[in-house]
Amino acid sequence: MKNTFLATSLLLISFMGYSQETKIIDSTAVFILDQMGDNIGDLQSVSFDLSNSIDEFDDQGNIVTQFSTSTITFSGPDKLLIRTDGTKGKVGYWYDGTYVTYYSYDENNYVTLEAPETTIEMIDTMHENYSFQFPAADFFYPSLTDDMIEQFDSISYLGKKVVRGVECYHIMASNEKLNIQMWISNETFLLPKHFIVIYKEKSNIQYESTFSNWSINPVIPESAFSFLAPPTARLISILKKS
Repeated sequence: MKNTFLATSLLLISFMGYSQETKIIDSTAVFILDQMGDNIGDLQSVSFDLSNSIDEFDDQGNIVTQFSTSTITFSGPDKLLIRTDGTKGKVGYWYDGTYVTYYSYDENNYVTLEAPETTIEMIDTMHENYSFQFPAADFFYPSLTDDMIEQFDSISYLGKKVVRGVECYHIMASNEKLNIQMWISNETFLLPKHFIVIYKEKSNIQYESTFSNWSINPVIPESAFSFLAPPTARLISILKKS
């Protein structure tokens, strides 16, 4: 499954076109990012928890922070399960290699769509066509390091730091409009622990996530990725973005 584990660019979409010609790229930071990417690409399956905080502007221009927690599971090149509960509600995604289902626990309704045959293609297609959100997907994008080198003016290694009791490698990337900081666990698999995205031109609003409870190569039954609708749930339809 190396280099085909997951590919999308939900945050990197915002990065495009911001880089200047002069770059300062730290080789140590690049090495750590490459090692993390290679290790993730070699996984057969994985599950983890993710805690998010996201700053948004309300109708009056005030910054409002939304919070959520997610449990995320991948298996092979074509299986994905996400459950997210937060201040904007509780939702889930099930992808079995043929169909993807979005379910709102709060509204008790769901939509099932035909999907591409790999998680990579499904994530990209569903985000582009329906604005589906797949938390922290960029860390599993096989070309993450290359994309960061292309889109950022500087990538720096800031040393080892302890984040919530875990020793991590601290990496920062910056360009005219964005500052990104990553803390990558200094353990066997060099997995991400924490990251922050700061939007410089949007009053420094932030997108922040913490990873926890990693389970490496667990055995997951295929049935876990197939959605079984509750008896009273309503099937709905949604429009593709124009």
